[in-house]
Amino acid sequence: MTLGAITGAGPSADTDTRSQREAVGALSGKEADRERAVAHRTRRVVMTSLGVMKEQKADHKRSRAVALAATLLVFFVVGPPVWWIADTLIEEERVTSIVSEIAVWSFFMSTALLASALLAGWMRRKS
Repeated sequence: MTLGAITGAGPSADTDTRSQREAVGALSGKEADRERAVAHRTRRVVMTSLGVMKEQKADHKRSRAVALAATLLVFFVVGPPVWWIADTLIEEERVTSIVSEIAVWSFFMSTALLASALLAGWMRRKS
């Protein structure tokens, strides 16, 4: 045993005193400013994350609404001409008049335009 260990003046006494000072400082509130800054920074991070989560949820709702609108548009815009073309071809077995030919070509053009608009929107969203 050394003399420093007996009198309490060695290296272990030095660390004990430092840890006691840190404990007293923490209990007396001397580190409150640092803790407040950490709490404030943590609160900012949590609030930012909450905002990002709300934006993502709104984006998902908007995507669903656009998908539903596109489906209804295709159903109501493309459906009647398909029905008319099918009815004409079943009834007469061929397209007989110039009006029917123009209607068939306009149907194909409108369907191609609608498909290209949907594809362009999808590609723009991907990038």
